[in-house]
Amino acid sequence: MPQPHPAAVTVRTPATSANLGPGFDALGLALELADEIEVRVRDDRGVTVAVEGQGADSLPLDDSHLVVRAMRAAFEAVGQTMPGVDLRCRNAIPHGRGLGSSASAIVAGVTAAAVLAGHGGDGTGRLDRDWIFQTAADIEGHPDNVAPCVYGGFTIAWRGAKAWRALTTPPSPRVRPVVCVPHQSLSTERARGLLPGTVPHADAAFSAGRAALLVAAVHEHPELLFEATEDRLHQSYRSEAMPASAALVESLRGDGLAAVISGAGPTVLVLGHDAGEGLPGAEGGRHGDPSQIETVMVDSIRRRAGTEWHIRPLAINLVGVRATSPRS
Repeated sequence: MPQPHPAAVTVRTPATSANLGPGFDALGLALELADEIEVRVRDDRGVTVAVEGQGADSLPLDDSHLVVRAMRAAFEAVGQTMPGVDLRCRNAIPHGRGLGSSASAIVAGVTAAAVLAGHGGDGTGRLDRDWIFQTAADIEGHPDNVAPCVYGGFTIAWRGAKAWRALTTPPSPRVRPVVCVPHQSLSTERARGLLPGTVPHADAAFSAGRAALLVAAVHEHPELLFEATEDRLHQSYRSEAMPASAALVESLRGDGLAAVISGAGPTVLVLGHDAGEGLPGAEGGRHGDPSQIETVMVDSIRRRAGTEWHIRPLAINLVGVRATSPRS
């Protein structure tokens, strides 16, 4: 049943990391780093855009902004004309770094439109997430970042016979992600352009097995994350576009850390766990202090990465997209 149309909405969307090594275009993880938008309906058909934080100096400030384009597409999907809006973006997700900034913008725009159109929210945060996922994945063209952005947690996403599909489950609380964000960016288009049309059967079989193992490792067996994140499908082919990231992954994996390229890169994601295995200097074993394990892990990564990388430990976002609107 359609909900009343509010005049304003605030949407918060998490960063995401896709692929996670062997799970190319299928596996994703939501992270506790988020963008926030505020949208207010105008009396006319005009559009204003203000951006704070990441992308403030480079993103368009008109109706070509990705959030606005996603809103317009979502309004059209429900048979409505988009009203005039004032959009304010507070961006914390780095752009062009493989942390799902475009998926975040698309999901934010679709969610805002759903709430403003009375299609997806009632002011309490309840959303038609399945509709948001379908609409956002149609716009993005692939579901691996969209799924964790919408649903949170660890997701498996794919294209079904007639619709996008996603399965989301909470990962083990022992999994502790760290992102290593370089200063330079890389376009997804360039990274995808480096992939071959075919790969050897042995490499495909290897990655399929590791992807299956990764699902088990994330949920119940984090001690297997190092082996589970081995990949032969995409990372080596993309290394020429991000040599520093490829070198860091190789170095960290040489240290026993489960390091992978996050999405299309060039951010490096390290999936640690609180058992302390593979973390040089870690004490306490399986039941060690998580904050101590995290500190040891970050210190170990920083020794390998150097100061030109931003090393940031993150929690896993189990909620996904959130939206609130003023109660009338």
